[in-house]
Amino acid sequence: MNDNEMTVEREDGPTRGRYFIKLSPDAEAEMTFRKAENNTIVVDHTGVPPAFEGRGIAAKLVNKMIEDARHDGFKIKPVCSYVVAQFRRHPEWADLHA
Repeated sequence: MNDNEMTVEREDGPTRGRYFIKLSPDAEAEMTFRKAENNTIVVDHTGVPPAFEGRGIAAKLVNKMIEDARHDGFKIKPVCSYVVAQFRRHPEWADLHA
């Protein structure tokens, strides 16, 4: 799969959701979250299969979440260490931090 062909999808359930990219017939990258009060999501896990690491896939998941937060008006509470680190690297996201 070409990196430009990777599409980030979002699944929403009543209390949880996830962003994911289908990497192959049997591999997915995902970033999971739970829904909290005050229109906030708590991001608790980001995972990329080892064979696909180092290609910016986790960053694609986070960037889509940031895009959705700006569009849909929700806040993000990062608990996952990767997302915590990304918020530190991007002070321009401070307005989305819960």
